[in-house]
Amino acid sequence: MRVVVVVLLIAIVASLASALVFVYRDRGQGKTRAVRALSLRVGLSLVLFLLLMAAYRFGWIGDRL
Repeated sequence: MRVVVVVLLIAIVASLASALVFVYRDRGQGKTRAVRALSLRVGLSLVLFLLLMAAYRFGWIGDRL
């Protein structure tokens, strides 16, 4: 489970970085690549959130205090 979360976090950061590169490289001509990268980041974040909620619900992760 830990590996999946780390891979998703790395993918989210990579998508955010690629959107930043597209914004600087395109200089306002076309924002479709940056918008696509940011929407991918939002989708990955949503998948990560839902995965963490399901993992907590099924007892794969728990509250260790």
